Amino acid sequence: MAGCVTRSKMKIVPILLLAIMMLASLATWGESSSTPQANKDGISSGDQVNLTFWSWVTGIDKSVALFNQTHPNIHVNLENVGGGPNEYNKLYTAIKANNEPDMAQVEFQLLPTFETTGSLIDLSQYGANEVKDQFVPWTWQQVSLGNSVYAIPQDSGPLAMYYREDIFKKYNILVPTTWAEYADTAAKLHAANPNVYITDFPPKEPGWFTGLIWQAGGQLFGIDGDAWKVSLNNPSAQKVSTYWQDLISNNLVKTEPNFANGWYHDLQTGNVATWISAAWGAGTIQSNAPQSAGQWRVAPIPQWERGQTANGNWGGLTTVVFNNTKHPKEAAEFAIWLNTNEQSIDYMIKGSNIFPAHRASLDSPLVNGPISFFGNQNIGAIFKAGSEQVNVNFQWGPTINQVYNDIGDYFAAVINRQSTLNEALDSVQEGTVIFMKGQGFTVTTRRFAHD
Repeated sequence: MAGCVTRSKMKIVPILLLAIMMLASLATWGESSSTPQANKDGISSGDQVNLTFWSWVTGIDKSVALFNQTHPNIHVNLENVGGGPNEYNKLYTAIKANNEPDMAQVEFQLLPTFETTGSLIDLSQYGANEVKDQFVPWTWQQVSLGNSVYAIPQDSGPLAMYYREDIFKKYNILVPTTWAEYADTAAKLHAANPNVYITDFPPKEPGWFTGLIWQAGGQLFGIDGDAWKVSLNNPSAQKVSTYWQDLISNNLVKTEPNFANGWYHDLQTGNVATWISAAWGAGTIQSNAPQSAGQWRVAPIPQWERGQTANGNWGGLTTVVFNNTKHPKEAAEFAIWLNTNEQSIDYMIKGSNIFPAHRASLDSPLVNGPISFFGNQNIGAIFKAGSEQVNVNFQWGPTINQVYNDIGDYFAAVINRQSTLNEALDSVQEGTVIFMKGQGFTVTTRRFAHD
């Protein structure tokens, strides 16, 4: 998979150490009072295979029910053990105890971390490559390494620009198509009304900032023979950080946490005129700024050079199968079916507003049609085009939780005017190299000078 090295090519983090790492890095998200036990009943008296699947996706229960109805010899037991980090805490505890579920929901950025434990099955031996062409190319690149396949893509988060059409019209400002125009728009809006900002720079959203680096062509990690290449402060990352540092230093963006009451209020009232976000952001706006219905529109993400069509991604899920399963063939069959059956995907779109990685489902009326909240604009077409423009070669590293935690901490200091974003990236780079070496990884680095 992208960002992952085969076990024969690199030192593998012992499962115990990696479990400790994950538990420590995710501790701030809270703990569950108990760890659910995977269903390991094997084959029942009726020769029915029983599988356990951990997922937090709303609507996926209907997908599972449909699978069970149409596959009488396989029964999938769905367990919601908590979303994201809560599930990962439990998964690493289960891996350590050799008691993981058959399948689970895992985000793209965590796949290399899971693969380094040696706990994921190569799904290519169960026909996964036969469905490769059904998925948006970059999403398949994220889950594969050569002919090996370690997950099935489910959804993604290509970037675009949500903007308040009413505010742009009020101040007679054109929708920016380049990042230079975006900065000019920021200055014009704030000069016209000191209470209006072009957007908010969130101090604790490393996935968002990584998506911007992705769009700029930056590579945070790579593979160099038997070693990991680490370049979190690469030139493209510095270009992105310098750009946003200028906006922060000139007080042209707000710097409040996203997904908090104050930020929702800004979306509602128009105190922020745009949000650079992923396809799933549409649901966030609709749910939390209902009084702004009809005022929002979506445009392609601004480009660094006029005429470019580069994009990045923020978010996205996959389905993995663990090698502790007693029924790998049936588990692989479920993982593939779940994410290629259009009715199954429709259930997840209706339940969680996912943006499918499955190409055919991008033409579903649930994704590709006018939305009244956005002035009857077909925003799905914008994101569909953007998804095809995401750099397929972007790689994640094996310690992304540490990276994300460090970015959040160092960026908070930037917001408090204690450092700059470039200095923060340097600190994250240094800390990541030290951490990875401490976990037994072989690491190569390249020192980049600031422009």
